[in-house]
Amino acid sequence: MSSKPPSVRRSRASADGPGVPPDAGAIPDRTRTSDDDLLATDATDTTDESGDPDEDDVEEELATLDPSRPTAHQRAGGAPRELGWVLAVGGLLGLWASMMLVLSQLRLLRDPDAALGCDLNPLIGCGSFLQSWQSSVLGPPNALIGTVAFAATMTVGVVLLSGVRPARWFWRALLAGSTGAILSVLWFQYQAFTTIRGLCPYCLVVWAVTIPVFVHVLARAAQGGHVPASERLRRALVQDRWVVVAVWYALVVLLAVVVFWEQWLAILF
Repeated sequence: MSSKPPSVRRSRASADGPGVPPDAGAIPDRTRTSDDDLLATDATDTTDESGDPDEDDVEEELATLDPSRPTAHQRAGGAPRELGWVLAVGGLLGLWASMMLVLSQLRLLRDPDAALGCDLNPLIGCGSFLQSWQSSVLGPPNALIGTVAFAATMTVGVVLLSGVRPARWFWRALLAGSTGAILSVLWFQYQAFTTIRGLCPYCLVVWAVTIPVFVHVLARAAQGGHVPASERLRRALVQDRWVVVAVWYALVVLLAVVVFWEQWLAILF
């Protein structure tokens, strides 16, 4: 028999509240995870052992918010996959065009009167280009130099696609080579429009691939801080690089239409 009077037992039961089980004061079961616990666990996933946010994750988030900002991979010397593809595909197309020019030039050496497959009409053809002094302005044939240069460009693209992170000097050397290539293209465009007065089909392929290669390499060099550039210029180059390429293409096409307007009329009509 209980030693406490019934009134005491009733008062304790009323203080605990109606319907409260006897073990209500026991340690709660922690096998169930609350929403707050899940949020706390997710929050700790992006922190290192010291409790600070992981630097690579922070950089990735900032690069996502600002596409012109280099990622951790790019700051370490790596390149965006887009640049790797531009170099690889552009190098392959340029290599093909250069090799076709070399083969055409070899055929002309054997037979100066040979009819080349790239001679489409009086305006579009490669025979007049290959027989001009401009085709060997540096001594060796331009097509032979282009074969070596575009093979190297394609190789660089494949290497970058594999995830290699080159040193800072590599990017400067790549930019110097791309600048030399675009300057030679601009010079040859001037010669084609003013002196040779024609358009070479394989040369047009070289022009078409050299322009995006140069623009993308320049944008990457500015993004990675390998060349001095203002914040505004860096953003414009990185975010609008394809716009720059499209405008450049449009200017070349417009120039070709205006300069050769009479030849186009004679061919079409």
